[in-house]
Amino acid sequence: MGQPAAKQRRATYADLAAVPPSKVAELISGVLHVLPRPAPRHTNASSVLGIKIGGPFGLGDGGPGGWWILDEPELHFPDPDAPGEIDALVPDLAGWRRERMPELPQTAYFGLAPDWICEVLRPSTASVDRDEKMPIYAREGVRHAWLVDPIARTLEVFSLVSGRGWGPAAVHRDAARVRAEPFEAVELDLSVLWAT
Repeated sequence: MGQPAAKQRRATYADLAAVPPSKVAELISGVLHVLPRPAPRHTNASSVLGIKIGGPFGLGDGGPGGWWILDEPELHFPDPDAPGEIDALVPDLAGWRRERMPELPQTAYFGLAPDWICEVLRPSTASVDRDEKMPIYAREGVRHAWLVDPIARTLEVFSLVSGRGWGPAAVHRDAARVRAEPFEAVELDLSVLWAT
């Protein structure tokens, strides 16, 4: 009769902190995910989207303002399966309404869930973004989530449905011009996200 499989040790925040800064590290349900930095097309899509959303909503340039729009913030949420442990997620972009978060925290992370997140999908991260991170964002009450795929040239827009998780996605493609929640006050030309 074979030996029982050894129980795998849960990763901790100390494991995440030991990851070299040249990598992106996340801690999800006790599993450490270490990923390379994004490829140029993915970095471009995230950077351009941050400019397009951050100008009118973060700075009030040609838009209503009232938001903090940040690149790769580290989010800390309690891990419901391990009291005292956390899930540490790093979305590509996130936004908080200033009425909910009037000032930036003094910590190196955010304990308050954002109002909006955006993940730029890569082949190496798409399943983690969709299957592991999206449920956590819903559990923590993030109201809006965007998934951008710079290879397929799509923007998927999700809204949280109270008590039911994410509602069906509105999918926009190629050079569509969209007004997507929660930033519908400004039209976004998707063609600027796709490096050519």
